[in-house]
Amino acid sequence: MFGSRIQFNRRELSGAFGDIGTDLPLITGMILASGMNPAAVLGVFGLAQVAAALFYGIPMPVQPLKAVAALVIAGGISAAQVYGAGLSIGLIMLALTASGLLDKLRAIVPEPVIRGIQLGLGLKLALLALGRYIPSAGVSGLALAALCALVLLLLLGNRRCPPALPVVGIGLLYAFVFNSVGGLGRESLRFALPRPVTFSTGDMLQGLVLLALPQIPLSLGNSLFAAHQMAADLFPERRVTLRTIGYTYSLLNVASAFLGGVPVCHGSGGMAGHYVFGGRTGGSVLIYGVFLIALGVFWGSGFGQIVQMFPLPVLGVILLAESGMLIRFARDLVPRRSERAIAALTALSAVLLPYGFLIGMAIGTVATYAPRLRHRLFQNVKTPIILEVEDA
Repeated sequence: MFGSRIQFNRRELSGAFGDIGTDLPLITGMILASGMNPAAVLGVFGLAQVAAALFYGIPMPVQPLKAVAALVIAGGISAAQVYGAGLSIGLIMLALTASGLLDKLRAIVPEPVIRGIQLGLGLKLALLALGRYIPSAGVSGLALAALCALVLLLLLGNRRCPPALPVVGIGLLYAFVFNSVGGLGRESLRFALPRPVTFSTGDMLQGLVLLALPQIPLSLGNSLFAAHQMAADLFPERRVTLRTIGYTYSLLNVASAFLGGVPVCHGSGGMAGHYVFGGRTGGSVLIYGVFLIALGVFWGSGFGQIVQMFPLPVLGVILLAESGMLIRFARDLVPRRSERAIAALTALSAVLLPYGFLIGMAIGTVATYAPRLRHRLFQNVKTPIILEVEDA
């Protein structure tokens, strides 16, 4: 019915699980830390996936903002302030997009720096998977992760049996046998719908200072520039513009704030996750969105319990596959040695430094333009000396 833009098949179903390893832990942490309504958060987050799928027709998923999530999970931030931050972020990005400043900023940031941001994100996801998720369940978890990784490698690219389906199936089987997921009874099944929320101007200002200002620079690198580059790499025929991504980023945050959702973004990592597990149209994101809506509407009250029962090593393997996709693209599409050095510098800054994506983007951009500036200055200094000698 939707042609090439939306398809429903096994590959799209497999791709639907490509971003679950990053989304669910962050969303769970934000719900528990701020007291947000789980049904509203999951329902609105799912609706945002559906909207993005129908609008773009490619695996352009919606993700929770990582810097915002980290600050909220750290504690001391209320649900109202989270809503205010989402509105602030949406309005700021809307102003940058509508004024044309977003395109001007992108013109300044060189492509090796964008590749470095992708590489840095891939490395951070790999470190998270290997350092936290995969070892989390001890020896049995390591064995589970090894089995899932083997299945993933054997089935990667397989159209008849895409890898995410058996990997998630193994995770569910493990949860039923070892984590008592089968013990979730009727008390966890409760119908609930998202409801509009209210927050004050003070909440919006506090959200701006505490959450929005640290997030905006980071979003420019990964959520906008790198996501735009990834869309151009994987789906050049779609011709997705940076301005379009800026508008959907903005409007989704404005709508999410008033409906009780978390601040969101697009991201190159999410697109890589859907793609590596088989997603080639908006179908994978649409399936993911419907799954999240159903989870929020019927199991919102028991969401934290459900997530804790699903084995983290399986999420770690999914996360590792997503990171591998990002690292491969960054490596393959930076041809020159000098550009590879800048991409590596940007990536290392993103991984090792606080606010690393922002600092890495700045360092990489300066490192790119510094030799050109030095060359011009050298020419300007040298030319008068030569003329002076010739006159003599």
